[in-house]
Amino acid sequence: MGQTRTYHDPVHGAITLDRRDPVEGLLIRLIDTPPFQRLRRLRQLGAASFTFHGAEGSRFTHSLGVLWVARRVFDCLQKNYPELQSHRAVVLVAALFHDLGHGPYSHTGEEIFQFHHETWTQKIINTDPHIGALLDEFDPHLRPQVLQVYENTYPLPFACQWVSGQLDCDRLDYLMRDSYLTGAAYGRLDLDRILAAIDYDPDTGGLVVHPKSLAAIEHYLVVRYLMYAQVYNHRKNVAVTWMLCRLIERVKRYWEKLYCDVTMTRWLTQPINTLALSDYLAADDDVLNYHMHRWREAPDPIVADLCRRFLQRDLFKVLEVTRYPEAERQGLLAQTRQGVRELGWDEDYYCGLHCRSIRGYTLYQQGIWVQTGQGRREINELSPLLQSLSSAQTRAWLIYPRELTQLVLAGLPANGYGLPAAGIPYRS
Repeated sequence: MGQTRTYHDPVHGAITLDRRDPVEGLLIRLIDTPPFQRLRRLRQLGAASFTFHGAEGSRFTHSLGVLWVARRVFDCLQKNYPELQSHRAVVLVAALFHDLGHGPYSHTGEEIFQFHHETWTQKIINTDPHIGALLDEFDPHLRPQVLQVYENTYPLPFACQWVSGQLDCDRLDYLMRDSYLTGAAYGRLDLDRILAAIDYDPDTGGLVVHPKSLAAIEHYLVVRYLMYAQVYNHRKNVAVTWMLCRLIERVKRYWEKLYCDVTMTRWLTQPINTLALSDYLAADDDVLNYHMHRWREAPDPIVADLCRRFLQRDLFKVLEVTRYPEAERQGLLAQTRQGVRELGWDEDYYCGLHCRSIRGYTLYQQGIWVQTGQGRREINELSPLLQSLSSAQTRAWLIYPRELTQLVLAGLPANGYGLPAAGIPYRS
């Protein structure tokens, strides 16, 4: 067995871990555990490959990238602040495991099945025998300390902020990685400059950034906003997620008449947070996809048709109606529901309104602090640009089957809201 292990990453290059380093030796063993290897079977971007055909990277590759970013900054800082060295294992394990609790289709799956992956990350660390044995053998205090990071109660604030904050190793990796996978230019960052800007404040124990790097941090936050607006909330992603949510709603009503293995039966009939650990970990993208293939032949016509549409990418259409007043949105929805009924379909499963809010910057986990000559300042106080990003932006979409495209477009009011008048083609 060699002394080092290298993962060749498309975003960061060679990620090398050295077994002679006790912490990195532990990381190698943790990567080899079944719960972490399961992340290979979970897509990072859920169903986004329907929109961006290259978006097929896994939570496994993202988690390794987060570890790489976390270690690069932490090892640099501990040279200047030796007191950080005792926290290295906690920070790096927390960074590696931050997404351990994700389920099928990642964030999309959380919407479909209504749960939070953070809860399961903590459950896995608490109860999985493979992970527990390795952490406890390394240090009996390590497991509760890692959990403190996720709960934002670890005594070193830097650890909590760097693993899960407004400027953290997770966001830096997923913005770069998702941009690479989707081909979107929005996520291109000056990573070297951003990482060089990050510093440690011995007085507070927290994360701070240098004022000269304010422009790089502003760019990072603008990039994040654009990725949410143009990639994560792309209209096709909205459509796929909405369809999958309706599909699982229907399957839960008729699961006894459908093919369901033991794992899927429990996911459909129990609140997810009550599942046994083995049942939770048994579910992944492969399991859900296999069932959708089987359900395509389901006796229930709605289940069968939604599965067919999903598997053949016959997706519902999406019209953004953000600028319409609520009354006009509801009017469009009522007209669409009538059209669905006339086609002989169930309007509850074939059309709907969907809203999402995004915000470019919040004070989540204490915000981002800049170390100025006059002391620490919250970055929002120094940047007019970020002040504008702090307001929530809510977008609304009408979702409907493509068979009703002409009906929907014909019903659009010519009301000066920037949307097309009746009869004018519109590309949503």
